[in-house]
Amino acid sequence: MYGSYEIGELQLENEFFRIELKRRGDFFLYSRELRNGEEPQEKVIAADRGKLILTPVEPVNLPENVTNYMQIEFSKPVFIPPNESRVCYLKFPVEIGVFLAWRRSSEPIDVFSIERPKYTLYGEPRNGVVCRYWRSEVYGSFPNSDKFREGVLRLRIRNSANEWCSISSAVFDVYGMKIFYDDFIVFSDAEMRVISKKVAETQFYETQLRKGMKRALELYVARRVVMPRGKFTMEWGL
Repeated sequence: MYGSYEIGELQLENEFFRIELKRRGDFFLYSRELRNGEEPQEKVIAADRGKLILTPVEPVNLPENVTNYMQIEFSKPVFIPPNESRVCYLKFPVEIGVFLAWRRSSEPIDVFSIERPKYTLYGEPRNGVVCRYWRSEVYGSFPNSDKFREGVLRLRIRNSANEWCSISSAVFDVYGMKIFYDDFIVFSDAEMRVISKKVAETQFYETQLRKGMKRALELYVARRVVMPRGKFTMEWGL
């Protein structure tokens, strides 16, 4: 169901939501309804050509302007040997963006989430950062997932310290997040470089899991004009 659709009479429906385009004279009425009882959304599209794009987007858009950080808490701590690296898989929350596109121009008209967003504070009350919060199991191999509810994050943990380190969460600057998807999964790739038992650095990579995946449109980046970042230093514990 993720993908691009010609503007016209349209109905997309699954167990979580329903999206419709209905002609109203020369215009189209866009409507979206969630199964969780959230108030339906409607928009008027004053166009009869172009595309409607449904894509996973960065999980920090709801509600607007809360944060650009995401914290994934591990269900169990992970111990990494000194000066070694390991790959694990986590799940992250997915938000769904709806865009109108014509030629090289695109415009977001809706964003929604199957899961109600939760937020937490990473760090001290005065200097910490508010984060979109998600709790995930830690997997040693690629897990099954529901692409409308959650994506899979491949995380390489590189322990640069000369001692064993325990990792219980990962915090990311979502501005650098690159999301890819296909008919089956939503995927992102990241690394955590452990500097000490209490400090680490995280960043995302622009890497597909396999050939043929599509890159998701970046809703959060499109809404803000800021200097490129990408890396985040976790200085309040791992």
